[in-house]
Amino acid sequence: MVFSDIDIHEAVKAGKIKISSYDPNVSLQPASYDLHLGGSFSEIPHDPDDIFVDGLKDYEGGHSKIHAPSIVVYSRQFMLATTKEVVEIPDDVVAFVEGRSSVGRKGLFIHNAGLIDPGFKGQITLELFNASDRPLRINEGTRICQIVFMKLSRPAKRPYNGKYQNQRDVTVSRMHLDR
Repeated sequence: MVFSDIDIHEAVKAGKIKISSYDPNVSLQPASYDLHLGGSFSEIPHDPDDIFVDGLKDYEGGHSKIHAPSIVVYSRQFMLATTKEVVEIPDDVVAFVEGRSSVGRKGLFIHNAGLIDPGFKGQITLELFNASDRPLRINEGTRICQIVFMKLSRPAKRPYNGKYQNQRDVTVSRMHLDR
């Protein structure tokens, strides 16, 4: 079952779902809640060495971290960003993050791993890609994406407690920790 605006509001007011800076007048949608862009970004380095997708070699120390009130994402550029909000998902709820249509219509694709596991706590790292042919400036505080909540049939037996738990700021891949 997907949470409606009423379900989201009741869950937040009861403390079941936590969203920092919760503002239903601005961000509560019929079946989602809009999240805002934080001020932390990371550019992936242009390294002549390969970055292996399987995590055997990673760029944890080589990324360029930027703290700024706005950022320009150039045409065909990929970068990481974070939400302003910190969220806490209970053990019986799963969430999905999707880009807002109004942002996508400008050519900026917003993604994350897609699934926010039951038990997750932290800021959400977003993957940004400018598919347009011109630079796009985005400001901290822009409503950038939306989070959708779904009720599980029963609480997770093993809620999330992985390598991104309690993340703050933009967080690069920690796939190298999968070993």
